[in-house]
Amino acid sequence: PSLRHTLSQVLVGPNQAPHIHELLQTAARRLNMDGNVPDLYIKQNPSPNAYTLAINGRKPFIVVHTSLIELLSLDELQAVIAHELGHLKCNHGVWLTVANLIATSALSIPAVGGVVSSGMEEALMRWVRAAEFSCDRAALVVVQDPRVVASVLMKLAGGSSSLAPHLNVDAFIEQAQSYENATADAVGRFMRRAQTRELSHPLPVVRAAAINQWGSSAEYNAILANGVQEES
Repeated sequence: PSLRHTLSQVLVGPNQAPHIHELLQTAARRLNMDGNVPDLYIKQNPSPNAYTLAINGRKPFIVVHTSLIELLSLDELQAVIAHELGHLKCNHGVWLTVANLIATSALSIPAVGGVVSSGMEEALMRWVRAAEFSCDRAALVVVQDPRVVASVLMKLAGGSSSLAPHLNVDAFIEQAQSYENATADAVGRFMRRAQTRELSHPLPVVRAAAINQWGSSAEYNAILANGVQEES
């Protein structure tokens, strides 16, 4: 991590927010990442967010904002941590860097550079959105309850610390399914693409519907049966 993070944020460890440290260790264990556990920093910030940085071959690290910790339950926080670990597990940082370099190079191509870079930027955003779906799956592998992952997405879409106790995750999943049904035809699919073309993250309701569906799939159950390390 950079000196800035070390000086301005709180490094989680066995003696510093140990409950969060244990969430990180458990998530890494279940994703078979025991030997590659990143550092985790807590940052004072009113915007609920978490992100992962892997820079210049240094040890990667996760940053979680205080407002996100206050908003979520411990199970939901573990889902967020597992999502961030998913980026590392899938080597998303490396490929995102490559994609950015390709897009930057296209900008320097005379005459056609703008057209090429625009197409590459759209392709890059599609890849980034797909990466988020993959990391939602990593979160589900760890917490093993689609409702927990959907609850995180619900709170990020429209939650607050005071409102959280009054939110209904089953109603949000039903809302997500309604959106899926409403955009199932050709016109709906076109509108969905138009709504998400420039977004770095898929719409929360789309992610909730996707993780709820994957949670009942044979692929997910096979992963649980074959690859998740439980507590000894």
